Amino acid sequence: MFFNRKKKKAEIDMTRLPVHIGVIMDGNGRWAKKRGLPRSAGHQAGADTLKKIVTECNKMGIKYITVYAFSTENWKRPQAEVDFLMNLLMSYLLDAERTLAGENVRIRAIGSRTELSSEMQEQIKKTEAFTSKNDGIVMNIALNYGSREELVRATQNLAEKVKNGEISVEDISADAISSELYTGGQPDPDLIIRTSNEQRLSNFMMWQASYSELYYTETLWPDFSISDLYDAILEYQKRDRRYGGVK
Repeated sequence: MFFNRKKKKAEIDMTRLPVHIGVIMDGNGRWAKKRGLPRSAGHQAGADTLKKIVTECNKMGIKYITVYAFSTENWKRPQAEVDFLMNLLMSYLLDAERTLAGENVRIRAIGSRTELSSEMQEQIKKTEAFTSKNDGIVMNIALNYGSREELVRATQNLAEKVKNGEISVEDISADAISSELYTGGQPDPDLIIRTSNEQRLSNFMMWQASYSELYYTETLWPDFSISDLYDAILEYQKRDRRYGGVK
C-alpha cells in the first residue's frame, strides 16, 4: 500500500498543483453508524483525518485549503451533537497551536462569528494570531459559514460604502464583490473535493466555485486517505480548464 501511494504521488505533476483546494468533509455520521458508534466518534475520526490531509497538502506545496467544518444550517442538528461539534472545534483550534503551527500552517476562521460563544471567538483570535507569521499553507476553517450569508454580508458592506460616499454604484464589480467575501485576497478554489458521494455544494463557496473543478468520491471523510487526496489531484490534472472559452 505504501509503495502504491508513493508510485501514485510520482505521477502527479508538481508544476500543475491546484493552488487552492476546498473540501466538503461529509460522511462522519455514516462512518460512525456503520461501526455501531455514536456520531461523535465519527466527528472525532474526521478531525484526525483533517490534520493528516492538511499536513500532506502543506508538504506538497499547495497554498490554500478551505474546509467546511460547520455550516450555518448545522445549528438545526440535535443540541447534543452541536455541543459536541463546538467542543471538538474548540479542541481542534487549541491543538492546532501545538501541532499544525509546528507544520508552518497559517489558520484562519471564515464565517459569521456573532453566533459563536465568546470563548470560541476568543480562541479563534488567539489561534489566528499565533499562526499569523507562518508562511506555509493557509488553512481556512469554514465555521458557522454559509455562502448565501457571505454574499448578503458582502452586498451590505458594498451598499454601506456607496451610502457613505466611499464608492459609486458603478464601482461595484465582480472583483469588488470578491474582495468583500471572507476569502477576499485569496484565489478561488481550483478544486473542490466532496466525500461520501453527495454531489452538491450545500451552500459552500458558491461564488468562489464558479470555475472550480468538482471531485466527488464515495469514500467517507474519516476514511479519506493521502492516497485518496492524490487521486483527486490526478483527476484534477486530467481536466481541461477552459473557463468558458475554447482552446
